[in-house]
Amino acid sequence: MKPLPLAVAPTQAVSALLWGFWHWALAWWRTVQWGAALGVLALSPSSYARPTRLAATRHIYLDTAPILLGFTLLCALLTLVITHIVVSTASSYGLSLLALEVVIRVLVLELIPLVSALFVALRCTIPHGASVAAMRRRGRWAELQASGADPLLVEALPRMLSGLFATITLAMLSCVVAAALVYLSVYGFSVAGEAPFARVFGRIFTGPVALIFALKTLGFALAVAVIPVASGLLSPVARSRRATAQVGREAAALLGLVRLFAVLLLLELASLAGNYY
Repeated sequence: MKPLPLAVAPTQAVSALLWGFWHWALAWWRTVQWGAALGVLALSPSSYARPTRLAATRHIYLDTAPILLGFTLLCALLTLVITHIVVSTASSYGLSLLALEVVIRVLVLELIPLVSALFVALRCTIPHGASVAAMRRRGRWAELQASGADPLLVEALPRMLSGLFATITLAMLSCVVAAALVYLSVYGFSVAGEAPFARVFGRIFTGPVALIFALKTLGFALAVAVIPVASGLLSPVARSRRATAQVGREAAALLGLVRLFAVLLLLELASLAGNYY
């Protein structure tokens, strides 16, 4: 077998790189298209017929109620540990006045919304995307269409709404619990710390920072809710049982996870740039 000319290898490498970039850009574009379609359906009152309402209610309950207490306790434990470490370290260096502001910025402003989004993604929405992909490969999508039902309304939209609700609920509740525990860790059960705590909290959450915090939390929730389901809708429809076995649920979950992490990272970087630069 004759070796290829030296000029052929770089050409093939460039062609493979361009082909891979084309597939990557196309996948992102189709993800945006499916996300826009789900967003339009979510904002349309006509989408909420009885089957959609029942499915959305069931998914919201199953995705939020079982994890609400456990995640809140986890955030409470994390808050107590980080608060104790920061306050003790700052006091040893004579910077106790800055400890409260640092803890609120790290926990409430940055860490808890991101952890909430990742927790809901790994626990709920990425498995939802894999389930949507599996249903399409098994022919469930075609069965719903043949019966006159819209599979986007019956299967995809309820899963997206449940991820949106779960992320916002966990983030807001955990931030409130974290703020209360930070106060108790620093001032105890005394009301003497209400005024300095309110001043520090108000100095941190100015108008622009509060707006960025709300937009970041909403962006996290939309990304967590939409991207995994849209990735499941991108999965190819298998034509045989053998193809169904080869294209597993893990492929859709992995693709959704990669895209989701990329978007969450961009949102967090934009938030940091808006808050501190």
